[in-house]
Amino acid sequence: MDKLRVSLLGATGMVGQKMVRLLSSHPYIELTKVSASPGKIGKRYIEAVRWVEGGEVPEQARDLRIVSTEPEDHKDVDVVLSALPNEMAEGIELKLVREGITVVSNASPFRMDPEVPLINPEVNWEHLRLLETQRQKRGWKGLLVKNPNCTAAIMSMPIKPLLKYRLNHMIITTLQAVSGAGYNGLSFMSITNNVIPFIKGEEEKIPKESGKMLGTLVNDSIRHVELKALVTSTRVPVKVGHMGVIYLFFDSPVNAEEVKRDLSSFKSLPQERNLPTAPKTPIRVLEGEDRPQPEIDVGAEKGMAISVGRVKNENGAIRMVVLGDNLVRGAAGITILTLEVMKELGYV
Repeated sequence: MDKLRVSLLGATGMVGQKMVRLLSSHPYIELTKVSASPGKIGKRYIEAVRWVEGGEVPEQARDLRIVSTEPEDHKDVDVVLSALPNEMAEGIELKLVREGITVVSNASPFRMDPEVPLINPEVNWEHLRLLETQRQKRGWKGLLVKNPNCTAAIMSMPIKPLLKYRLNHMIITTLQAVSGAGYNGLSFMSITNNVIPFIKGEEEKIPKESGKMLGTLVNDSIRHVELKALVTSTRVPVKVGHMGVIYLFFDSPVNAEEVKRDLSSFKSLPQERNLPTAPKTPIRVLEGEDRPQPEIDVGAEKGMAISVGRVKNENGAIRMVVLGDNLVRGAAGITILTLEVMKELGYV
């Protein structure tokens, strides 16, 4: 198999470092260029990065020279992966796409654009067909694909196989790790021994983005699922791992044992095609009353599996506790898996 040559924007940030790590052992995606802030251009990656990922900087990336975000520095790669901060991403990514470059991005701009697929591979790989419409209507020379908000990526997975039961509404409380705010996002003094009961923008993003991902592609547009949701998002003193306590209310009674079977048997195209980054079991159903736990479960299947526990019938609802790795399943890993699906389906 010919290798896909990729460049990585935002390569020195937390998500960028995680992508560098994951790509260092990839069987057919080769990281050939890295980009970072203008002051780092020309430096070797190992000189430019403050490595917080753990272990050593992968050998394959150490001597790569930092390049700019300008299109001319990325013309000789197959795909650009973006881990840019949200405030920088829109202009840079749009410029690349207009110049004929395919961009798969983890940043928020364009996520809700009707002609840009928002992909959580197991949930809605079919939405990549929207790229054909994007090319026709936008006139962009390249293609733009988005990954969802990290919490929406995690919480939408167990909801997908349960939509057949006619979901009426849901109540979600999230307990989100500090790494979701970035390496310098929260001070030690603000989060230690503390819980912050608000995260700007999160409570709107979860139902909004999930509604798009769980929607149906009809002709050349996505018919969103209207998710009636009451969401409370909190930041907790956990390093990695976003958790959600979800109450799902259906039009008719649903048995918790059936729900467990639906979740544990859920598979999709990434599993059927045995893609390298895809977890063998995308949803792990745990039976212990005290699971899932970030310290124990967040690394399941190299961080790409969702762990679900405490699935019970309660007060007319299905209650479950959901956990996922916000840096892998919610960011770096989902970006790479999305690219694998695009290659599998012939979009790159």
